[in-house]
Amino acid sequence: ASIGMGLGSLVIGLGMKTLAFIVFNWIYHNYGIWKDMNQHWWVWILLLFADDFTFYWHHRLSHSMRILWAAHVNHHSSIHMNFSTALRQSWVEVLYKYVWWLWLPLVGFHPVFIMTMMAFSLIYQFLQHTELVGKLGPLEWVLNTPSHHRVHHATQVKYLDRNHAGILIIWDRIFGTFQEEKNEDLPVYGITNNISTYNLFKIASHEYISLWRDVKRAPTFKDKFNYLFQPPGWSHDGELKTSNHLRRLEKSALEKDHLNIKTN
Repeated sequence: ASIGMGLGSLVIGLGMKTLAFIVFNWIYHNYGIWKDMNQHWWVWILLLFADDFTFYWHHRLSHSMRILWAAHVNHHSSIHMNFSTALRQSWVEVLYKYVWWLWLPLVGFHPVFIMTMMAFSLIYQFLQHTELVGKLGPLEWVLNTPSHHRVHHATQVKYLDRNHAGILIIWDRIFGTFQEEKNEDLPVYGITNNISTYNLFKIASHEYISLWRDVKRAPTFKDKFNYLFQPPGWSHDGELKTSNHLRRLEKSALEKDHLNIKTN
């Protein structure tokens, strides 16, 4: 199923990548601001940070807005952590993901450079989908590693919506979404409500169907809007199951248990 999802994403993605390159090229040649920087070697360093920063926010928003999560959830629906999971990509996300990168040719990064860096990032991220590599010492402070990405794919409450980095884990550390992998709580992979199917179309559409049902039953326009743009787990009836709410409940329960132990 993961390979099938990957092949579908590849076919759709080739067309979108071509269109994105054409748009990037048009923006660059007509509105690019600092084109001269492409003559210098250090442009690659700047582009690495710019591309990875963009990926971080694209990825984080894909976990923070349900309409985007409906596409991205496909990548998380495998209960395994291996290279085939890396291939398990959305057929929908590739239709709009390049929008987040439109600012790069406007700044003046050459479209060929942008596409090259995006490809490098994709290869790097592919290699993070493994349980065969342990922690990598000091590199864990700066780089996204297999350990960090195992956390990202885990279903335990403390691991939910953490470690969105592509290459540099510094963004998660800066913006408060970092979580270390704990040996006493090894990741359990998948999504909070796993789907048991190898049907590619069900894998690709199951969250859209669930979202549509929630939007239909929402009593007000505001509630319908919130189902689309609030985080996964939001509910108009107050039964919140967002990752942040679940973390607060877990923290409260732990504090209560700790207080009871001290009292007794």
